[in-house]
Amino acid sequence: QVQLVESGGGLVQAGGSLRLSCAASGNIVGIQAMGWHRQAPGNRRELVARITTSGITNYADFVKGRFTLSRDNAKNTIFLQMNSLKPEDTAVYYCQTTTWYGGDYWGQGTQVTVSS
Repeated sequence: QVQLVESGGGLVQAGGSLRLSCAASGNIVGIQAMGWHRQAPGNRRELVARITTSGITNYADFVKGRFTLSRDNAKNTIFLQMNSLKPEDTAVYYCQTTTWYGGDYWGQGTQVTVSS
C-alpha cells in the first residue's frame, strides 16, 4: 500500500502561481511513476503531468510551458509548480502513483481555483 498526501491548493488570480506537493509513504519501494491529474466539474479526470523514478517527465499540452513537475526522491515527494494560471485550470488536482506490482494509488485531491 502507498499513501499519498497532497497540499498546496487554493485560490489565486489569473496569471498567478501555486505550488502543489504530494508526499508518498508506505510501500514506496515499488513506485514506478508519480503524477498529477485534475478534474473540473462536469469533466473527465485528465492527466496533467507525470514523472518516472528516473526523472522523465510528461506534460499535457495544455500545461506545457506553464507547469513544471519535479521530485525529491529523498523525501518521496513530487512538486507541481503552476505558473501563468488560467481560470480553465480550476479543478480538483489529484496525486497518483503506480507501482511495478500493479498498484494504482490516489490522493484525496486538492482544490485549485483561479479567478478571472
